[in-house]
Amino acid sequence: MDRFDAMKLFTRIVELGNFSKAADDLKLPAATATHAIRQLEARLGIQLLHRTTRKVTPTTDGQAYYQRCLRILADVEETEAGFGHRGVLPKGRLRVDLPTLARFYVLPRLHEFMDRYPGIEVEIGMGDRYVDLIGEGVDCVLRVGELRDSSMVGRRVATLAQVTCASAAYIERHGTPATIDELQRHQAVNWYSIAAGRMLPFEFLVDGQLREVQVPGRVTVSTGEAYVACCAGGLGFAQLPRYHVRQMLAEGTLREVLAQWPAPSLPVTVLYPRQRQLSPRVRVFADWLADVMTAAA
Repeated sequence: MDRFDAMKLFTRIVELGNFSKAADDLKLPAATATHAIRQLEARLGIQLLHRTTRKVTPTTDGQAYYQRCLRILADVEETEAGFGHRGVLPKGRLRVDLPTLARFYVLPRLHEFMDRYPGIEVEIGMGDRYVDLIGEGVDCVLRVGELRDSSMVGRRVATLAQVTCASAAYIERHGTPATIDELQRHQAVNWYSIAAGRMLPFEFLVDGQLREVQVPGRVTVSTGEAYVACCAGGLGFAQLPRYHVRQMLAEGTLREVLAQWPAPSLPVTVLYPRQRQLSPRVRVFADWLADVMTAAA
């Protein structure tokens, strides 16, 4: 194993805290990974890792070497990508995580990205859960809503207008609220934010000021698809991205209410670890996502 590959292996062991997981991640035999790190430590003349039966952690020297490796690996990738005008495009594996609703606006156009960058292989995880980018080896995530993790680099790629709505069946059965206060006499499909660790209130802009309202409801969800399905199924009011329910609103399946007090727009952000910010693969994917999200918004 050459020094460059040994560096990549070492960084993954540090990030995953486990030889076997890092070997699997890089599609290497576990014995090869162990031997390569022993050779690396022998060549450097230092111990890089503390090994226990449960966890592998870097030594003080190992942590310093890890930080240097990250910069070197990023510099090499950036240098190679700098010759893109000579026909060298970014290549390699890109691991991304997308919210569930992305299947409506990202996945249908993913072929455009794949055609543009034939050397990039994309592995996609999908869900609305919190993702440990470093520990899970994810290069970037697309997230909708306000963010709390300041350890990541964030690039806002769009803002999505929201609509407060309920199904036509629910409104015909329970009536239309004329004011925000009247929502207290109705039911909501409430959203539990895994990132925030709590149920989020409804939000309205009233005379330029944000007003939060906790609407009673018997159903709480934590995924985008469940949120839309429960609202369309007549379980109560929800605040949803307008682009996603535009067709249902046009067909009359869903009805907008309280339009004079709009919900604030949702930010859409690409997040990636600081050590990935120079990665050409991440950069071109973030650029492409910005184009896709601008069109969707």
